[in-house]
Amino acid sequence: MLQDVIDHLACPVCRFGLALAERTVRCPNGHSFDVARQGYVSLLSGPGAAGTADTPEMVAARERFLAAGHYAPLADRVARLAAELTGDARGLVVDAGAGTGYLLARVLDAAGPAATGLALDISKHAIKRAARAHPRIGAVVADVWRPLPVRDGRAALVTNAFAPRNGPEFARVLAPGGALVVVTPGPGHLGGLVEALGLLSVDQEKDRRLAASLSRHFTRISETAEEITLTLDHAAVEAVVRMGPSAHHIDPATLRRRIADLPEPYVAPGSFRITVWRPAR
Repeated sequence: MLQDVIDHLACPVCRFGLALAERTVRCPNGHSFDVARQGYVSLLSGPGAAGTADTPEMVAARERFLAAGHYAPLADRVARLAAELTGDARGLVVDAGAGTGYLLARVLDAAGPAATGLALDISKHAIKRAARAHPRIGAVVADVWRPLPVRDGRAALVTNAFAPRNGPEFARVLAPGGALVVVTPGPGHLGGLVEALGLLSVDQEKDRRLAASLSRHFTRISETAEEITLTLDHAAVEAVVRMGPSAHHIDPATLRRRIADLPEPYVAPGSFRITVWRPAR
């Protein structure tokens, strides 16, 4: 809930702290932001990058796919790692690019009742779902590429899964001793589906670009691979495509036609890299 995280939030206009009064979030300088009936608040300022946000259709596809448990082994692995990193300390977990809040909810369950979660995403459609994904999540519409609406040194942990990475801001919001956990797709993710369906492939330079984007502010302390087997019916294949970036580039009718030519069920690899970083300070 917003009440659980309000003391950690910063006004996106003047950077002062925020307070919650009924259905309004307000700073001492009078900047105010309405709380939506679903319980989230938008702290976007200036022109928004709406073209980068997940659409309602993408969010619905993600919710269907994740609810079926296909990525549960990955979520459990990240949640266990988060619990090890935070220990028993009361702390804030910031999920930058949280989507529907699925991963953050798993992390909070593993971290225990002392942890609270802040879900940040530019898609209001995703944040609506994140706001009700767990009773200890506060949900905020925010652009991860911009200064985060979080006060300095407040997060025990920042998680970032399949989302943009803002190294300077992640370092700024982390408390001393805090850590950053990043999840990216591995080079073999989804295997033959990429070619069969004409999907965007994983950038072969992704690991290098990840290190380049974070190395000025962080030191990588570990890297692990998570490889799972995805057994997907045609509806699940469509969902996994439509919840990701390929949804912006492929015609839905063409996608369904190509999926119909696949065997059912279709077995594909799920390939992921999980890296842990500490601020270089």
